[in-house]
Parts: sequence; structure tokens; C-alpha cells
Amino acid sequence: MENLVFCLNATVPIFLTMMAGLFFRKIGLFNEDFITKMNQFVFKVALPVLLFQDISGANFYEVWNGKFVLYCFVVTLISIIFVMILAFFLKDRSLRGEFIQGSYRSSAAILGIAFMQNIYGDAGMAPLMIIGSVPLYNMMAVIILSVFGAEQKKIDAALIKKTCKGILTNPIIIGIVIGLIWSVFQIPQPSIVERTVKNIAVLATPLGLIALGGGFEIKKAVNKMSIAMVCSAIKLVILPALFLPIAIWMGFVQSQLIAILTMLGSATTVSSYVMAKNMGHEGTLSAAVVMMTTALSAFTLTGWLYLLKTLALI
Repeated sequence: MENLVFCLNATVPIFLTMMAGLFFRKIGLFNEDFITKMNQFVFKVALPVLLFQDISGANFYEVWNGKFVLYCFVVTLISIIFVMILAFFLKDRSLRGEFIQGSYRSSAAILGIAFMQNIYGDAGMAPLMIIGSVPLYNMMAVIILSVFGAEQKKIDAALIKKTCKGILTNPIIIGIVIGLIWSVFQIPQPSIVERTVKNIAVLATPLGLIALGGGFEIKKAVNKMSIAMVCSAIKLVILPALFLPIAIWMGFVQSQLIAILTMLGSATTVSSYVMAKNMGHEGTLSAAVVMMTTALSAFTLTGWLYLLKTLALI
């Protein structure tokens, strides 16, 4: 019972905050424009500042773990290849891009940090997990949505240039890099700067979760439920079941396992829908996957946490 209470305390507040966003949208307190702006603020300002705060305040030489970062990168790459192979079994070729992205692309930044803060009080290993997985998430999403879709495109110099630019200008990556520089050179922060950074950083998790919940479009998701169920099973159950045992065998424990779990088994990010729409896809399947994985992950993540806690790994 104690382990179950521990897991519920870690997961339920996160999903209640997300459902609060959905409730605020339903009663008219939020509209689509407001949610879009909130998402932009979290993505471009609050989340990068939070990552900067956590990384810059740590001793780089003590927290850096090359083995962990490499594991996150390799597992993410293998997961993408695995899902791409499965996508070829879809008869409707126009859905392959959205299927692949929805099956592998996690809300690693927002949900990963939220879980870590709930359990350990800070971002823990989440920034290192983000370094290993998020750039690859974004790069492969651009390539996949360009190559697989109604209007399939070839990988050319323009696509490569656009992808590289997107990675280099990603605010989350910028926040991590600046934080790493601060940490490596142990640059001091004046009290005024430190408190300002803290005031902005504290907004990232609650606003991100509220915006995530407020962005649900249930009506758009109904028509693609069967394929969305397959994506959700891959995202929430199959990938964690494949790679968590390997992580345990490699000796990862505590916050390392929590970061890996959120990388593999958290809900599909809302930005996958935004990106799919902006790159010429219908977006209906992406909306369905985001909705379903977010709803079901309240149960699956609790189950995974309970298993790890019972095995005394966290």
C-alpha cells in the first residue's frame, strides 16, 4: 500500500493539473489563442529557464553521465526505427508519418521534469535525458513528416538545413547549452538574477501541464481511435517493456530510471499535432494519439512506477 500511495502522489497531481486545463477550456476561461500563447511561453521562455536553473546550479563534473546520455540517444533511435518498420503495415500511406511520430515522440521535457520534481524536488536527470533524446525527436520528426505523408518529399540539402536550424534554435536546447556552460565554468549568479530566474522557472511545470490539458480536441480524435489505440500501446507499454529491463541491467537506478521511463512511456507531446498540421498532414491521428496517451498514461505510468518502487529501484 505504501508503494502505491507513493506512485499515486507522483502521478495524480500531474494529471489533475492537466485536467484542470481541460476544465478551464470547457467553461470558457481559456480559448484556443490563449492556450497557443501559453504553450509558446512555456516552450520559448519558462521551460528553457527552468532547465538553465537546474543545470547551471549543479557541478557539471559531478552530474554529467555520458553513459546515460548515450543510452537515451541509442534507445530513442532504435525506438524510431522499430516504429518505422511497423508503419509499413499501414494500408493508408498518408497516415504513416503521424503514426510514427505519435508512437515515439514523448512529452519528455514537460512531463519528465514534472515527475522528477514530484518525486525528488528538482529536475534530476531529466536535463541529461533531454540532451540525449529531444534533439533526435525533433530532427527525426521533421524528416519523417516530410518523407511519409500525402505529399512525400525527398531528403535534400534544404530539408537537412531546415532540420539543423530547427535544432540549433530550439529554446529548450539553448537553455540546456547555456546552463551547461554556466555549470562547467562555475559562473556565479547575483542574487537578483538568481531570484528572477527562479520566479520564471517555477511557472514552467504548472503552465505547461495546464496548456497540455487545455489543448485537447476530443471531437477531432474520434475517427482515428483504432490506429490511435495501436500507437498508444506502443508508446505507453511496448517501448517501456522493451527498454526498461535493459536500463536496469545496465545499472541505472533512482532518478535515472524515472527519466528513462518518462522518455519511453509518457504521453505523446502536443507539439506533434502542431508540427503535423504545419507540414501538410491532416493531424486527426496525431490529435487522437495525444488525447489517448495522455488519458491512459495516468494509469500506465502509475503502474510502471509501482513496479519500479516494488523492486526497490526508485
